[in-house]
Amino acid sequence: MKITEGYMPFEGFQTYYRIVGEGTKGKVPLVLLHGGPGSTHNYFEVLDVIAESGRQVIMYDQIGCGNSFVEGHPELFNADTWIKELVALREHLGLDEIHLLGQSWGGMQAIWYAIEYKPAGIKSYILSSTLASAKLWEQEQKRRIGYMDPADQKALLEAEITGDYASEVYGKALDKFMESYCAGAVTEDAPECLRRPKKSGTESYIVGWGQNEFSPTGTLAGYEFTDRLHEIEEPCLITSGAIDLSSPFIAKEMYDRIPNSTWELFQYSRHMPFVEENERYIEVLNKWMEAHD
Repeated sequence: MKITEGYMPFEGFQTYYRIVGEGTKGKVPLVLLHGGPGSTHNYFEVLDVIAESGRQVIMYDQIGCGNSFVEGHPELFNADTWIKELVALREHLGLDEIHLLGQSWGGMQAIWYAIEYKPAGIKSYILSSTLASAKLWEQEQKRRIGYMDPADQKALLEAEITGDYASEVYGKALDKFMESYCAGAVTEDAPECLRRPKKSGTESYIVGWGQNEFSPTGTLAGYEFTDRLHEIEEPCLITSGAIDLSSPFIAKEMYDRIPNSTWELFQYSRHMPFVEENERYIEVLNKWMEAHD
């Protein structure tokens, strides 16, 4: 399977992209928006197999992480920059018609793009383990913290008050929380793309979102599209895990408000059903895109 890598000039820096497959007529390319901000495209390589059907799969590292790493430029780390980057990439690669999948922050970006930019040529959106409201996301994570043992609750919530995120007890409690709802430890049996060292965008995450999943204080903290979701006219597939940071309540809020939407809940998954239930996820995704090409 052919893999093409390249760089696009952007804002005085470079955006790395990776294209899997060569594409065939009638199969609209799939573009992937990673999470974080700052998580890199790496985990999306578990979806390379989709290209075997003749559909191009296009992923990239958003400015601030991975092969598009930049630091010391906090002015870049906001929705305006990241959406401009997506617009530029579509133009650079001639992507007139696409399916657009955004995971976590990438899904926020897709919703923002759909509602504020009303782009042409989107055959469908796939909103993967994402959110329409930073406020609701914070509420749901804090609800779950309430189920943790009292010492862990104290460590997590006190750090938010004191601003001290460096303590060992906070770090251990946060690891426990993230392992429950985001992802487990990467083992030697994990796909190579998950084991490979990567340059995470720590600065882009803290500037864009905040110190952790339940403290949105960054440039995206005011993110709120719940009451405008009805403006999305394109078909939308919402996917989420049963024990996902994007809780079933968060997913249902989107499903109830997006007119032409379908929701697929993955019973055994946390924040990355495309990793934890890979075969089923690919089956659902392929069927969806074939129906909406």
